[in-house]
This record gives sequence, C-alpha cells and structure tokens, in this order.
Amino acid sequence: MFTAVQSWLKDFRVYLEWPCLRMLFLGFSAGLPLLLILGTLSFWLREAGIDRSTIGYLTWVGLIYAFKWVWAPLVDRLQIPFLTKLLGRRRSWLVFAQALIIVGLIGMSNLDPKLALHSMVWCALLVAFGSATQDIALDAFRIESANSDHQAALAATYQTGYRLALIWAGAGVLWLAARVQVGSDYDASAWQFAYLCMAASIGVGVLTTLLSTEPAPCELPKARNAKAWLYQTLVEPFAEFITRYRWHAILILSLIAIYRISDVVMGIMANPFYVDMGYTKDEVAAVSKVFGVVMTLVGAFVGGVLTLRFGVLRILFLGAVLSAVSNLLFAWLANQGHDLHGLIWVISADNLSSGIASAAFIAFLSSLTNVRYSATQYALFSSMMLLLPKWLAGFSGVFVDHYGYQAFFYGTAIIGLPVLVLIWATIRLQVVQTNQSTE
Repeated sequence: MFTAVQSWLKDFRVYLEWPCLRMLFLGFSAGLPLLLILGTLSFWLREAGIDRSTIGYLTWVGLIYAFKWVWAPLVDRLQIPFLTKLLGRRRSWLVFAQALIIVGLIGMSNLDPKLALHSMVWCALLVAFGSATQDIALDAFRIESANSDHQAALAATYQTGYRLALIWAGAGVLWLAARVQVGSDYDASAWQFAYLCMAASIGVGVLTTLLSTEPAPCELPKARNAKAWLYQTLVEPFAEFITRYRWHAILILSLIAIYRISDVVMGIMANPFYVDMGYTKDEVAAVSKVFGVVMTLVGAFVGGVLTLRFGVLRILFLGAVLSAVSNLLFAWLANQGHDLHGLIWVISADNLSSGIASAAFIAFLSSLTNVRYSATQYALFSSMMLLLPKWLAGFSGVFVDHYGYQAFFYGTAIIGLPVLVLIWATIRLQVVQTNQSTE
C-alpha cells in the first residue's frame, strides 16, 4: 500500500519541474483569446441586444482555428526578420502571434457591438488569427521541449493554464464588467474596460516566452529550389503521416474530427443560456471563479496522472463519456429555471469532464506527430478537431430558437456518441501505441 502511494506521489512530482511550470503560463496565454471571441463575446452581444441567430453565425470567426494548418508550414520554416535571430524559430513566432492578439483585443476594447458590429468582427478575426498562430508555434514548442514520456505531464499543466485562462476570460471578464458597470442596463464601457484588461493579461505569455529557452532545433534539409521548398513545406508533413499510418490514418483523423464536438457545439450557447435563464454576470462569474477553478485543476491534473498510468486511449474514452453526461446536466438545468445551486453542480461537472478529456486528447495528438514536422502536423490535427464542431455551432442559435435549450443540450450529448465507437476501434486495432502501464 505504502509503495503504491509513493508511486502515485512520484507521478505527481513531475508537475513541479520547470518545463511543466512553463507550460502552465504558456497554456494561460493560449487559452485566453478563445472565449473572448466566442463564449464571452456572445454574452456581451446578447446583452447588447444582438439576436441569437446572429450570435450563432458570428461563431464562424472561430473557423480560423480549423484552417491554421494552411499557414502552419510557414511557422515551421519561415523566419521572421530580426525576431528569429534574436529569439529563435519557435519563440519568435510566439511573440509575433501574441502581439497580434494584443492589438486585436485593444481594438475590441474601443468598440461597441451595438454601433459597430462589423468592426468588432474584424478585430475578432485578428485575435483569432493571432491566437491560431500562437497555437501552432506553442504546440511545436511543447512537443520539442520534452520526450514522449513527459508529454502527458506537459499536456496536463498546459491544459491547467488553458482552463484557468478560460475562467479568467469568462468569469473574470464578467466580474470586471460588473464591477465598473453603471446602473443595471447595458453598459458598453464596462465590457470595453474588461477587454482592455484581457489585452494586458496576454503579457503573461509574452514574459514567459522571453524568459524561456529555445528548444533544440530539428535541422530540416535545405531545399534545392522553390519547387522542392514547396514540397517539403506543404506536402511532406502530410504525406509522412499518411505513409506512417496508411489506412488507419482515416480512423485516426475521424476520431480527431469529432472528439470535442459535444463540448464545442454546446459551449457556444452556454452564455446566452445563462442570460436567458436570468443569471447575472456576478452569479455566473462567482460560480465559475470558485467551483470552475477548483474542478478545472482537479480535472486537468487527474487527467494527466490517469493518462500516465492507464494510457491515453482509455482516458480518451472516459473523457468522451463524461462530456456527454455533463451536457445532459445542462438539459436538466434548462428545466429548472433560475437555480443557483443547480448552476454550481453543472459548471463543476462540466469543468471536471473537460479537464480530463482535454489532458488526454492533447497527449494523444502529441503522440501522433513527427518531431520534424511538429508544428504542421499538430496544426492539422487540432484544425480537424475544430472544423466540423465550429461549423455546426454556427447553427446553434437557429436550433435553440426553433426547439429550445433543453432539446439543444440533449442533441449535443447525442452527437458525441459516435466518438466512443471510434475510440473502441482504435484500441481494438492497436492503431496507436501508447503507454498502457498500470505499475
């Protein structure tokens, strides 16, 4: 018994190593922009009187994440004048992307969607592009910073930082806006102040990047001419993956494409749901800040340790089941009306399941990459993860308008069930060799 406890404690000590702590802060920088152009923005838009259908369609801004594989090869190979010599290949792209995010958020903080919706969309697009580019460089940085045995731990701390950022960009923005809001009616300046604070928060990522060391570069062969460069940059990373897995590549890519479909589609309507149920910004912020933070930490760290001990695929399966169950809890809450205690339980369960699922999923994607093409291949995988869910999410507002929130949440749980079959097939066919140790 004592030996088993020591074994578990040894697994947890990995989180105190500097590479893991560094990924905590960089994960925070990666997670911050997402809600600011999707979930939290939808809260702002709904308060400003924008209709649910328009809010749903505007989530297509997030489709930029689904096409980041298009310019990912450039992040792998293209040098940024001055910055690359100063910081290295990965860190230079990180700083460049973080600068784009800051500029976009400052732009959003100077607009009112009620008066300048189109300008708001353009600023959100800039934030999305910068965020997607940061993801490309950061994923490569993480993969190249440690061996495969430590990827699950890095994924867990990265996910913890990411989830904390989601809370700060969600509950934090609501709390900040509520603090400076004048009166009980819509106040654009309150939201603008909150978004300006978010722009400043990206400084965490900038500072961490500057204080980090560049991972050992993987030397890529020099191209003889422009044609060879284009082949090595655009074709070779994808061809290598197909060659490595052959027809199993179809199974793997299908699994990636639908794994997060329940969470992503449901998440778009979560904040409009809170508004329509009569929850105030303070209530949502307080619940997310306290219970969301705790369950996020528990989910990410438990997910990382479980992945280390039982293997990626088993925990992927567990995460998919928990995600579907948490969506059913939202359907139950829709029938309760304004129930603060119910909100606590539902948000807690949602954060716990997301933490476990995301830690395992990041480790899974990392295990599929070849270090020679880490940025490009990981970008392909993470893009595929978002393409179908983001497209479907664009119709979420229309669905809610026609059938109501309860039917919507039931639907998001059901569409996630096929992923269980794909994970079972992946395990059965031994498509991916992952750590299955239970020692």
